[in-house]
Amino acid sequence: MFDTIVVATDGSDSVRRAVGVAVDIAARFEAEVHAVYIVDSGEVESTPDEVREDLRDALDDHGESALAEVKDVATDRDSDLAVTAEVREGRPAAEIAGYARDVNADVVAMGTRGRHGENRFLIGSVAERVVRTCPVPVLTVRQLTDEDPRRTTI
Repeated sequence: MFDTIVVATDGSDSVRRAVGVAVDIAARFEAEVHAVYIVDSGEVESTPDEVREDLRDALDDHGESALAEVKDVATDRDSDLAVTAEVREGRPAAEIAGYARDVNADVVAMGTRGRHGENRFLIGSVAERVVRTCPVPVLTVRQLTDEDPRRTTI
């Protein structure tokens, strides 16, 4: 049913559950995992020239760490699970949808909140745009609160 699963990560705490769900689905269906981190070009371009390259480098480093975390979760779940990881730069929703198209994904998994936290009431703005524009189904995974009885630690 699933051969290729894209998991969009920004390295935030709220995306960890989405990573776990994507890896569990991939292990169950023996699917490939494609992890993608997007450096938001709008965020980079809106910074002063003097710090722009430093910010881009810091975001690249953060992206590599976020992708390494996805690989670690996948390896812990199933050492045979194939994970491909890529850092891209652009508008996050468009890049996620484009990446899903590029790898012929069956589904995209992502959290409902990102690095910018509670800027949207029900679903994060990037997740909302991906749901509306992505050419494949999108599985949004919300972060459980500490009080939720279904909460488990990874």
